[in-house]
Amino acid sequence: MHVLFCTDGSKISFNALHNFAKWTKGAIVDVICVIDWSFLPDEVSVNNDGFASTCANVADTILEFAEKEISKTNLIYGQGIKRCGESVDSILEQIEKEKYDVILMGSHGKKGIQRWLGSVSRDIVNNIDTSAYISKYDNKAKKILFATDGTDNSNFAVTNAIKYLNLNEKEIYICVVNENPSLLFLEGSLDSHWLLEIEGQQLKNADRIIKDVKSKLEEYSLPVQKDAIMMGIPAEKIIDFAREEQIDLVVMGTRKKSKIRSSVSKRVLEITSADVFIVK
Repeated sequence: MHVLFCTDGSKISFNALHNFAKWTKGAIVDVICVIDWSFLPDEVSVNNDGFASTCANVADTILEFAEKEISKTNLIYGQGIKRCGESVDSILEQIEKEKYDVILMGSHGKKGIQRWLGSVSRDIVNNIDTSAYISKYDNKAKKILFATDGTDNSNFAVTNAIKYLNLNEKEIYICVVNENPSLLFLEGSLDSHWLLEIEGQQLKNADRIIKDVKSKLEEYSLPVQKDAIMMGIPAEKIIDFAREEQIDLVVMGTRKKSKIRSSVSKRVLEITSADVFIVK
């Protein structure tokens, strides 16, 4: 597995590295550190007073630290990449240049509108066809949740999580969220009998989805700790379940070209304290 680890030297970015390392081994990790000068006023020259040299030295220090941290894990250090320019553009350029299986990033757990709006991780995930692992906090990397809906995207996410992650001796959880059928139709358009019928079909479908995921996991002798079928708003239920069960990693699937500005994945990323692995 070839991974691109994006770091600004922050503790949060290295939390992502260490959490990810607990889920896998033998992955080759390239490290990119971008010296972002885009925030400077136009009248400020980056060459003044040794500013450029200082920033370059900072990047070298971060890359050296990253190499040392990777050496403490089961991961393999690939190459250190130093760029000058706008962070998102520089990282996207590197992703276009090299073929990566996973983009690894930390996301600052800010509150309110700052939590996700305008973040580097959000912009990267929205503009890549590659799967992404996003982390905020250091955790035990023990409990994994497959939030699935039975679509091809979700099934692909399960298959690739098994492929990329070491799930032996981990606690595996599965959840399916059915939307409340009374919210899917205009008021008065369905009577209670039809609502109950729809709910029954939803439960049957959810049960089939969970059985399919279990069957796939059983092929690799991976037992399931707990499964759950819930009803409500998908993102909210996934977030609540992850909090109640103290989940360390949530796995979700999404279409390759899709952006997550208004998706379930976006909402989960905004709120959950767990790591999120978005498989595209």
